[in-house]
Amino acid sequence: MEEPGQLKRALIDASAGAISGGISRTVTSPLDVIKIRFQVQLEPTTQWALLRRDVYSQSKYTGMVQATKDIFREEGWPGFWRGNVPALLMVMPYTAIQFTVLHKLKSFVSGSSKSGDHINISPYLSYVSGALAGCAATVGSYPFDLIRTLLASQGEPKVYPNMRAAVSGILERRGFRGLYAGLTPTLIEIVPYAGLQFGTYDTFKRWTMVWNQYRSGYDMGADDSLSSFQLFLCGLAAGTCAKAVCHPLDVVKKRFQVEGLQRDPRYGARVEHRAYRNMYDALRQILHKEGWPGLYKGITPSIVKAAPAGAVTFVAYELTSDWLETLLT
Repeated sequence: MEEPGQLKRALIDASAGAISGGISRTVTSPLDVIKIRFQVQLEPTTQWALLRRDVYSQSKYTGMVQATKDIFREEGWPGFWRGNVPALLMVMPYTAIQFTVLHKLKSFVSGSSKSGDHINISPYLSYVSGALAGCAATVGSYPFDLIRTLLASQGEPKVYPNMRAAVSGILERRGFRGLYAGLTPTLIEIVPYAGLQFGTYDTFKRWTMVWNQYRSGYDMGADDSLSSFQLFLCGLAAGTCAKAVCHPLDVVKKRFQVEGLQRDPRYGARVEHRAYRNMYDALRQILHKEGWPGLYKGITPSIVKAAPAGAVTFVAYELTSDWLETLLT
């Protein structure tokens, strides 16, 4: 197949990235809403932690099943997709930028724009390329991430009825800089997260290709391409590894994003405006007041969501990219 030009290649990567991100986000939105509710809850999120009387009072959410039932009872099915529109507006340009920059970096390193040649680059360069692509994508789409978090965490009655009201409220209370509240911990989180996600994905793909060759008896004429199911498993493993390592920084980011949000008292204590001076202070306060479990609030729905989200994203990207490449070349 003829190698596509640079502009056409960028169009393929951006389109495939946007489509894969949109599909993944919509499919996993319910788990994301549950995760955010846990992360912004100051009270303990497990039953055993409630025994510590010196921490906080009654908790709104104490487990995935209980949280699911509560959200469904109080907000219905739409509650599980609350904030999905700004999430799509965030994730589609995010994945478009991410995959475009990633492909450009890998093309530069490998000396070829063909995706098949990128699997042979150094594992370390895979991690670095993923980290840089994640940083570029984060800066370009961050305000939508902030708005999505606010809409998903507010509960009922709504503080902001829609995106427009949320943007107006943020600008009024915090100014333009408020649209980037929590950006620092996000960038510090995204470097290891994106690096791990893309680096381990490439690593698992290499291992799977070796396994396929082993099964075929190292037949040089055998097709070493991976099946959709194998790509799905590689994405599943990559998403799980990345999220398990980087979750505490995601909790800190969410706390900065919801500072001053005046949601209903039944959802527990509020994160007051300027509650944390900086990222280090946020980590210190959470550890002091909530213990280590506080840094891992929402870890279960987060991993349950991250694994299929990573898998769906990578599979959808690979398939869409191949389809668009065939269509446009």
